[in-house]
Amino acid sequence: MKLQAPRTIVMTSIAAFLLVTGYLLRTAPARSAQAAPSKPASTDDHEPPWTTGQTIDAPTLAKALSGSKAANANPPLIVCVGFHTLYEGAHIPGASLHGPGSTPQGLDALKQWAKPLPRNANIIIYCGCCPLAHCPNVRPAFTALRDMGFTHLRVLILLHDFATDWVGPGYPIEKGK
Repeated sequence: MKLQAPRTIVMTSIAAFLLVTGYLLRTAPARSAQAAPSKPASTDDHEPPWTTGQTIDAPTLAKALSGSKAANANPPLIVCVGFHTLYEGAHIPGASLHGPGSTPQGLDALKQWAKPLPRNANIIIYCGCCPLAHCPNVRPAFTALRDMGFTHLRVLILLHDFATDWVGPGYPIEKGK
């Protein structure tokens, strides 16, 4: 019965993803006619705007978060740049929500949050709504923060989604706002 909670999270995540994807597909022509979104520095949509050195995998982050505070002199600021519904369902303990990175409002919220931070702040962003290669939120959020001058910015690699790559292995989560 322990698997009930992850299954619920997976089903909730899938339902939310399908709803959001349907909305985005239905409103794409109207949104693009209003204002074209800024394109990331990378001109190849298949290549991420981050380097391998600007990533962290789930086991490494989970281990770092479970370590002592004294050992972690510069703890990361973890930011979910995904959808509110997914964040409420489950998120990394201590993570804040500033997104979704796929919307102008979400990017504005992220930039306002980041504006007063020192540019060497240790920031890790993630979404987990879908496979990272198809995520509509992480690329624009990463690009926005990078363009603001953040030098210690990393992306949490969730190859499948948050439920599979974080919740499934039993890494710690929080629920709610």
